[in-house]
This record gives sequence, structure tokens and C-alpha cells, in this order.
Amino acid sequence: MTILVHHPIYLEHDTGDHPECAGRLAAIEQALRRAGLWERCREVAPRRVTRAELERVHAPTYLDALDRMEADGGGFLDADTPMSPRSLEAARFAAGGVLAAVDAVMEGQDTTALCLVRPPGHHATPTRGMGFCLYNNAAIAAAHLVEAHRLERVLVVDWDVHHGNGTQDAFYDRADVMYFSIHRYPFYPGSGATREQGRGAGLGTTVNRPLPVGTPREEVVGAFRSVLESEAEAYRPQFVLISAGFDAYREDPIGGLGLEPWDYRQMTTAVMALARRHAQGRVVSALEGGYHLGGLGRCVAEHLAGLMQA
Repeated sequence: MTILVHHPIYLEHDTGDHPECAGRLAAIEQALRRAGLWERCREVAPRRVTRAELERVHAPTYLDALDRMEADGGGFLDADTPMSPRSLEAARFAAGGVLAAVDAVMEGQDTTALCLVRPPGHHATPTRGMGFCLYNNAAIAAAHLVEAHRLERVLVVDWDVHHGNGTQDAFYDRADVMYFSIHRYPFYPGSGATREQGRGAGLGTTVNRPLPVGTPREEVVGAFRSVLESEAEAYRPQFVLISAGFDAYREDPIGGLGLEPWDYRQMTTAVMALARRHAQGRVVSALEGGYHLGGLGRCVAEHLAGLMQA
């Protein structure tokens, strides 16, 4: 089985007429139930992230600003990032949902987990929310594995079509978290060039594989596998987190990099092979982007099927 984290509170992040909408989760659930995968999962309830856990990644001044915006009934962090009255509470349970999955895996309840959370997180930097993101769910989980579970090498794999600038920023000068992103480039948010490799103690633990639009899908998957077999293999991660965006799907209205649903199964299988060699098979995946409602569910179903191969 695979652990599944979901909760109605994620639907209360009301974005209005916005691509990152509650309908995404409904489309995923429908596809997983149709494929017979939902019932094969072990459900784990999310919890509310604590302020101390947030401060492992985010600056207190930024957290205070979000709290004030919540008290004022919401607003916009930037032109793309709305915050409704219940958005921040949904974000607390999104970050806490990934932490609940990480703890369950570390306790041996299962080896893999899929967290169907929103709002997404990988664009949220230590000091700023942007790109639909409030808290950085994957980064908070990685810091939790280092601080609470005393792991020394955590790998974050990010295959969202957009570069996860927030996750990169959080660990750019640290060696205890490797960040690997494969993404469309040049593209939003403008970061993610090959030359961005970390600094100081973290030099070499940021690995970017930017790809131009129009790259054949076989080359995308091949480049992904190449990094797992080289830099990630050499790193020997003790735990793998996936920032699982599905907007590299060929019909996605925001991104698109030509991928088909089956490609996500292939990439998941490659991650699972690495995790079995070095991380006791421990992989937790958190939803990021993916905005074509018809394709999103099919992509997630292939991904979950891959996680279940553990």
C-alpha cells in the first residue's frame, strides 16, 4: 500500500477564477478511484504545522506578514498568488500533511506516500510567497527530516515544469539537502540555470537540468534518469521527497513540456529504484502544479501506480 494524505480543508483555499483551483483535487480523486488506486491506499490524516516547524524554512517576518493578511481577510501576495480567508489555514494543513506523511513513513507505517495538498509550495522562498505558493511544503518536510529525524542526506526531486526557486533558496548553502530540478527554461520564475549549483557547504547539492520547450519527451525522461544515476546516486540519499508537479504534461495550459501520463510512471520508477538502494525505499510525494484537469488525474494515477511498486 501507499499512504494517502488528503482533507476537505484543502478545498477551502478559494482562488476564484484561477488555474490553481479546488477542482484539481476533485479531478485527481475521480481518476484515482476510476483506476482502483484510491481504495488501495492507507489514509493518514494531516496535522497543523507548528510555528517552529515553519521557522525552519521561513523567516519570522514573512510568517508574521501572512498572519496579518489572514487577520485582514486575505489579499494578494503577488498578482498570481491570492489568499482567501481560509487559505492560510489550508496552507498550515498542507505543510502539516506532508509532515504527517514523513513521520508515518519514518515510523514504518509504509515506505511511500502521496500528499494531495494545496496550496502548492515550491515557489515560496524563505522570505516571500509567490507563484501560487504560501508555505514551502517540500522544504519544510526536508528540514523536518534533518532536524527532527536527524537524517544527514535528504533528496528533493522536483519535476514540476517550473523551477522551484523557493526550495533551491532554502538549501542553497547546505549539504544535508540536495535539490534536483528538471524544468522548462527559460520560463517562470527565471531561475534554474545549470550554473546554479549551490555555494559554500552546499556547492554541488543543487542540480538543475533546464530544458527548452520542444525537447522530445524521451530526452526529458532520459535527462531525468541521468541525474538520478549520477549526482543523486553519488549523494546516497536517506530519504527522497518529490515536488510532484504535473504541468509538464503536453496539454497543460500554463506549462507544457510534451510529457505524457506514462512518463510520470517512468520517472517515479526511477526514483523508487534510487530510494530502494539508499533510502530503504522511503519516498514522500507532494502535489505541486498541474492545471489540465483531464490530464492531471491520469498523470497522478500513473505516478501513484509507480509509488505502489515499492
